[in-house]
Amino acid sequence: MFIYPLQMRGPKPMPIGVCLLAFFYCITNGFVQGASLGIHNAYDDDWLRTPNFIIGAALFLYGFVENIRADRTLRNLRRPGETGYKIPRGGLFEYVSCANFFAEILEWLGFAIATSSHAGWSFFVFTVINLVPRGVSHHRWYLEKFREDYPSYRRAVIPFLL
Repeated sequence: MFIYPLQMRGPKPMPIGVCLLAFFYCITNGFVQGASLGIHNAYDDDWLRTPNFIIGAALFLYGFVENIRADRTLRNLRRPGETGYKIPRGGLFEYVSCANFFAEILEWLGFAIATSSHAGWSFFVFTVINLVPRGVSHHRWYLEKFREDYPSYRRAVIPFLL
């Protein structure tokens, strides 16, 4: 919530209403996730050695690293003073138009698997419902904007599928 906006360049200001809504959403979600993990689920030390936790944590970390990488790629598309749009390349962008969205979906899938909680799974579902339509819309925009220059094999959000 704080890292990406602070690293953005350019003259486009963030509307304060959007910022406040995002802040309150993240506070509420953090409370729900924390309550689910700390109160409603009884995790013990053995939980850290379960296949669910190990696979989920690995998937979360992979998604986290790829999300940071995708955000860096998007931020660095233009050099200072440049205008216009460019096609992102490298990493997961070789497979999908919205590598940052796919990576975030992987993060929250990993979290849901690791926690095996209703709150974790509900946040994963919300993330998919929120990001997939946005990714499809972004993908259509790229196809219209760049036409024959845009890689035809690239999918919107999910490699090889969607």
